[in-house]
Amino acid sequence: MTSNDGGPVTLVRSALVTAGVGDTIRHFPAGVPTAAAAAEALGCDVSAITNSLVFELAGEPLLILASGAARVDTALVAGQLGSGKIRRASPDFVLEHTGQEVGGVAPVGHPQRIRTLLDHSLQTKDLLWAGAGDHTTMFSITYQQLRRITGAEEMPVR
Repeated sequence: MTSNDGGPVTLVRSALVTAGVGDTIRHFPAGVPTAAAAAEALGCDVSAITNSLVFELAGEPLLILASGAARVDTALVAGQLGSGKIRRASPDFVLEHTGQEVGGVAPVGHPQRIRTLLDHSLQTKDLLWAGAGDHTTMFSITYQQLRRITGAEEMPVR
């Protein structure tokens, strides 16, 4: 989908503008489906890419915003939450709860608010980049803005 078709990117743009962050979405025709591809296209370190990873916890979605340079430790996260097993969500589950496909999930613009965790290691970066709802778009944001607009709980996730 494109950014002007009423699809996921339009919803992300609307969420950003409504939250007072502004429209910082950039389009990459060749696609940015991975953190490494995004970092290369943006000319930044992969640790400045914020992956939006959807997990399933007791049948509910859990969105973890993690550095593109990190792998989420689900056992660590489950222990901090005092909860049961956290498992990677299926592509259908991700689409159902975010309205966005795996590889392009944004931290915002979902049909309903999703419980969100924010990798505290991202705060070392002055500027972060996150997916904007599809495989060809990214937006820039600061750590504090991201925390504020997502209502995320900050914690170590790796």
